[in-house]
Amino acid sequence: MESASDGAEIVRLGKEYAELRPVADAARALLAARREQEDLTRMSADADPDLAELARAEIETLNARLPDMERAIALLLAPRDADENASAILEVRAGTGGDEAALFAGDLFRMYCRYAQSRGWSVEIESVSEGEAGGYKEVIAAIQGEGVFGRLKFESGVHRVQRVPATEAQGRIHTSAATVAVLPAVEDVSIDIRDQDLRVDTYRSSGAGGQHVNKTDSAVRITHLPTGIVVTSSEKSQHQNRARAMKVLMARLHQMQRDALDDERSEARKSQVGSGDRSERIRTYNFPQGRVTDHRINLTLYNLPKVIEGEALDEVIEPLIAEDQAARLASLEDGL
Repeated sequence: MESASDGAEIVRLGKEYAELRPVADAARALLAARREQEDLTRMSADADPDLAELARAEIETLNARLPDMERAIALLLAPRDADENASAILEVRAGTGGDEAALFAGDLFRMYCRYAQSRGWSVEIESVSEGEAGGYKEVIAAIQGEGVFGRLKFESGVHRVQRVPATEAQGRIHTSAATVAVLPAVEDVSIDIRDQDLRVDTYRSSGAGGQHVNKTDSAVRITHLPTGIVVTSSEKSQHQNRARAMKVLMARLHQMQRDALDDERSEARKSQVGSGDRSERIRTYNFPQGRVTDHRINLTLYNLPKVIEGEALDEVIEPLIAEDQAARLASLEDGL
């Protein structure tokens, strides 16, 4: 890093160093533990019975630690998602259920915002379409921070809610749904987007922002003609809207590349935690019972209020990450 003069090269090397350092630190710790084990083994044969007994007790403690240290290194060396440490684009959309689905989409988005805040991440809304009774028909936001995608990637899919809607006069429980997509924010990934492959339209926004938004053609819609992907942004500045829309487009094209690779490797990935496909019902939030169930790992928690407030979301995310780590370790062992 000291020999690099180009700013981009320094950033790249810094990221590489940050990824390699945990592996190096873990390897040093393991080597030190093994050297200590050898020293203690020699001491256990000492003529002094008290010293030998003390050494044998320490060997027992050390032997209990070594498997965990070896497993930690194996996990660090297992194949990792290249976008694990990336920031992310979060997309939440109302599904089936009309106004209640939009309200639920709003609840989910607030959950992720509060969770992001608790981890020191920043959230910037890129595009929003509000529901008639509240919540969101669609909301897209950029979440900036270290390791955002790695922690949120398993949130992609269909989230189902069972509760009595605020719009229900007779107190009947309804089932509604919202879809969540988490895409890695594209930084150093090379994606070729030709100008002739884009159609850029401007139009008047009908969202919040007062007269300026409503009376100027500031909103931007970009269509990527080869794929049919359409992205929009509707804040006050047309220039900012175009930049934001392009960022979302890059993320979606990058995700298409990831999905294509996933399809090619589908047989090898069957043991992983779901695919994140939006057609999957990944989680149910049952309000009458205060229950959250993640269907991919058969996890059920009875602390729905804290989960939906973002306070206990880690209690769902951590088991998903652990399951994925176990699958990666198994994959590594199969290849050895």
